[in-house]
Amino acid sequence: MTEDARFEDGAADRPLRLWAADADDLRVISALCQDAVLPASEMRWLASERRFAMLVNRFRWEDRAAEPERVRALLVASDVRRVRGQGVVPGDGDTVLSLLGLEWEAGEDGAGALVLTFAGDGVVRVEADCLDLRLHDVTKPYVAPSRRAPSHEA
Repeated sequence: MTEDARFEDGAADRPLRLWAADADDLRVISALCQDAVLPASEMRWLASERRFAMLVNRFRWEDRAAEPERVRALLVASDVRRVRGQGVVPGDGDTVLSLLGLEWEAGEDGAGALVLTFAGDGVVRVEADCLDLRLHDVTKPYVAPSRRAPSHEA
């Protein structure tokens, strides 16, 4: 008999390595990536490899350390057919984006679009044959430069 993982089994100092293959998985990754920031220059569509990737500075919602922390993380979508942006200029190093959330718009036969919504009404649609998104922390956590957790007060 197998047993589900428990919260206590996690190690706060280990990097996250998650995979989303359905909408439920994606909700977890979206929550962990909420308020991730990145310059638009850290967003790439590798058309020949059919991948879309972003290097983000992710707030560590999963670990409430004494001081708020961020970690650099890769978000990589595979089996990508097309990428379209609205209000986002990929490659612009002067534009800093703040990721609000990720959603999957299912189409026919498992295909669909991964929709990345950014603060300021920016949207990137990543059209793919299926939902195949990976989140991988690539650095050790560091103290958030603002020394505060993001706030969503109205």
